Amino acid sequence: MVTTMSSMGNQGVAAKAARPSVSDLERMLSESPTSDRVCLKLAQILRVHRNEVALLRLEKGSLRFIFPPELRSAGVLPLNGSAVAARTAATRTPLLSNTFMRVKHVSLFEAVKLGAEVEDRSLEQMPIQKIISVPVTHDGGIVVGVVQISRKGLDSSVAGADFTGEDLKQLEQAAEILARMPFMKEGADY
Repeated sequence: MVTTMSSMGNQGVAAKAARPSVSDLERMLSESPTSDRVCLKLAQILRVHRNEVALLRLEKGSLRFIFPPELRSAGVLPLNGSAVAARTAATRTPLLSNTFMRVKHVSLFEAVKLGAEVEDRSLEQMPIQKIISVPVTHDGGIVVGVVQISRKGLDSSVAGADFTGEDLKQLEQAAEILARMPFMKEGADY
């Protein structure tokens, strides 16, 4: 049997190779990038907007936002609190929810106005409809933070595609790399 190439030929291969992947984060490690740069790359990898990425670092027993930068001064989340990020860190268990609006959660941070890029402005203060929350752990399972990817909108039908098991796997791989980033060390610059 003979396999034939599609009409796209090699262009399809090149286009697929150009798509951002978790390995891009691995390559960034040697550059000591900022948390902003890494989170923007993560948004590209998981096909979400800038304001749908959150990265929190464990500091003195609480979680503090390091991305988005607008939430850095918004206070901390105690690990024994009811916030999804706190539960993710405390239980070391990832969460994938495509019905997040039905989940009891702290929505205070959703109301903070983010300095969104032009294409993100329509999502600035929209509620989170779908979320993936993953613990960021060092070797040995020590939690150093939490990374979250969300999809926002007035309701789930306009918030974008449901997250998949593959999306969760990608975020878990990204979390392993994030744990080695200099900005994830307690007290480090962002």
